[in-house]
Amino acid sequence: MLGLVETALALGATPREATLQQVKRSLVIALSPVIDNAKTVGLIVLPGAMTGLIMAGASPLEAIQLQIVVKNMVMAASTVSSIVSSYLCWTAFFTKAFQLKDEVFADK
Repeated sequence: MLGLVETALALGATPREATLQQVKRSLVIALSPVIDNAKTVGLIVLPGAMTGLIMAGASPLEAIQLQIVVKNMVMAASTVSSIVSSYLCWTAFFTKAFQLKDEVFADK
């Protein structure tokens, strides 16, 4: 992967263009547990908010709606934090001359 980035940089690509595929791949890897967890909510796992509301006497429909909102908020927070952290870390990998920093990728 590192060789592909260096090759793209050598051919004149910007750092953003050279690392686009790696950033996409890292976001898919980071978000896959959240997405997999969302697939099982209500079918295999009974979430705490939904169960608590139903036991407290709320309508099951309202409890499910609330749990959907909570799950969407968790997924949105995970997505935003993954994207922001990827782009904040991105600048640490390159010098001002758009070269990869050796000390970041050196084996220690």
